[in-house]
Amino acid sequence: MGRGMHPEEPLRVSFRRLVPEARAPERAHAGDAGYDLRSVEGAELRPGGRAVVGTGVSMAIPAGYAGLVLPRSGLAVRHGISLVNTPGLIDSGYRGEIRVPLINHDRGETFLVEPGMRVAQLVLVRAAGAAFEPVEFLDAGADGRGEGGFGSSGR
Repeated sequence: MGRGMHPEEPLRVSFRRLVPEARAPERAHAGDAGYDLRSVEGAELRPGGRAVVGTGVSMAIPAGYAGLVLPRSGLAVRHGISLVNTPGLIDSGYRGEIRVPLINHDRGETFLVEPGMRVAQLVLVRAAGAAFEPVEFLDAGADGRGEGGFGSSGR
């Protein structure tokens, strides 16, 4: 850190255990962006199958922030497990249980979710409010891209 800089205060997020075995979201390493979410229930994911598993926690994400629920790369690479809606979005006003919709992309192997297993990760992000204003034309943007879309860079 440079001179005069102070570490940012951590965002305070209240959470509630809905079942005794539920665990707080936690980082695997101090600098990680994501907080692991663990299942409190088991599920069998056959090839191509889906299941929604509960984490046993609810939380109060502060106003002006949102939670993004993302797949765990290890489960994706080793077992083909991902989330049906990637990323899942938790709005600041939601107070229900965080549930994770899993899908098994493996074509041949069934995957068993066990209670206590890390099934997803939560990343907290600022969610800016916006006032959308209709205009006749848009500027080309800071990088001059304009209307160039997916694949327009030629790479």
